[in-house]
Amino acid sequence: MKITIVGAGISGLATAQAVLARKPDAEITIFESAPRVGGKVWTEVSAEGFLCEGGVNGFLDKIPRSLELCKEVGVAPLRADKSAQKRYVFSRGELHKLPEKPPEFLKSRLLTVPGRLRVIYEMIAGGTDDPDETLAQFATRRLGGEAFDRLIDPMASGVFAGNADELSLKSCFPRIHEIEMEHGSLIRGLIKLQIKAKREGSKNKPGPGPGGTLTSFENGMSALTDLLAEQLGSRIRIGSAVRDISRAGQRYSVQLDDGSIEESDRLILAAPAHAQAAMLKTFDPALSGLLGDIPYPALSVVCFGYKKQRVGQVLDGFGFLIPSKEQRFVLGTIVDSNVFPGRAPEDSILLRSMVGGARTPEFALLPDEQLIDRVRSDLQDILGISAEPDFIRIFRHARAIPQYVVGHAARLGAMDEQLLRHPGLILTGNAFKGVSWNDCVVNAEKTAGSLLPRTKRGTD
Repeated sequence: MKITIVGAGISGLATAQAVLARKPDAEITIFESAPRVGGKVWTEVSAEGFLCEGGVNGFLDKIPRSLELCKEVGVAPLRADKSAQKRYVFSRGELHKLPEKPPEFLKSRLLTVPGRLRVIYEMIAGGTDDPDETLAQFATRRLGGEAFDRLIDPMASGVFAGNADELSLKSCFPRIHEIEMEHGSLIRGLIKLQIKAKREGSKNKPGPGPGGTLTSFENGMSALTDLLAEQLGSRIRIGSAVRDISRAGQRYSVQLDDGSIEESDRLILAAPAHAQAAMLKTFDPALSGLLGDIPYPALSVVCFGYKKQRVGQVLDGFGFLIPSKEQRFVLGTIVDSNVFPGRAPEDSILLRSMVGGARTPEFALLPDEQLIDRVRSDLQDILGISAEPDFIRIFRHARAIPQYVVGHAARLGAMDEQLLRHPGLILTGNAFKGVSWNDCVVNAEKTAGSLLPRTKRGTD
């Protein structure tokens, strides 16, 4: 069986690796239009010694499959510093530490006393008949408007660079949706799940957050994708864009920009949804249209490096997010040099700010000078940094993170129906069932399993 994979981001690379783990002699070819592998996994190290992540900053170590992949590839995970657990929200002119435990929540000034009481009221708040609520509708109904504005809205921008008034709760955060459906309340549901976990002796205690420890690698996230690419070797063809797709009998053909044609028995598209849409436009216009409807707003990542002697300790912790009501330019900023060692020279710090996203995609596309000036202005107001950065690196993504807006689940259902007409064609990547690095790795394993099912890894 010959397999063609289009896209050499983490989804495509992990899928190829998972297939070869099952069948080492599998015939696989991977086409990547860009001149490098990795996709949104994009690490650069400057001449000054700053390690900048242009995309994915890390993954949570709670998913066994992700750690298995690290072991298989031969790269050691690097857990974030404990200080990374301290996260902040900028609201009403000041930074507020996010509560980590219930007692801290009751004392936090992030929410007013009425706002905190409204969150507690969640235990008896009413349900809904809406099968596909927005994140904003859900959070306001269950937790109140204040908690939505100051907690949930910035979380939506932190995870998806998204607009909570458009994102679908059940598609973006399916477990939260399930807990409400099963228990009628998030608080009561979490309490019941924690009691159950304790009774069963489980180390994984369910909580309001995603759980796990933020993890990367000594040389940044690209360490894993680069090693995967090295091990896949000549199977990968970079700078090879797919122009068109066709099918004759049971075999698929991909036509490349250089006019060459590659045939295979199975075709896996692991590129972004908009790229898949372009490839399938002639082959299946309906499927192409469904893929093309998945939004991808623009996002820029702005990295500033400073000498410590010029700025001091800017923030003790991971970083901060900003609610949309604050009407700031920056979505949030991570103090990367606090999170992982080796992200900046010993005498320096590194800040990484996100700009644009679904709220204000036009901001991400401003000229460099304007982008730098406006990020500097926000950092001066919020962190008190008036010094000019000693190092600047800007990463631009014209189409960044796919948005699971209301109707996403129905769109996926329509795609599944359409794919029944094309046996052997598989669509994967972060545009469908999870945007995180972990989601991509888990879905890659599932894709490989659908091609070569077996009960135990490593056996025929």
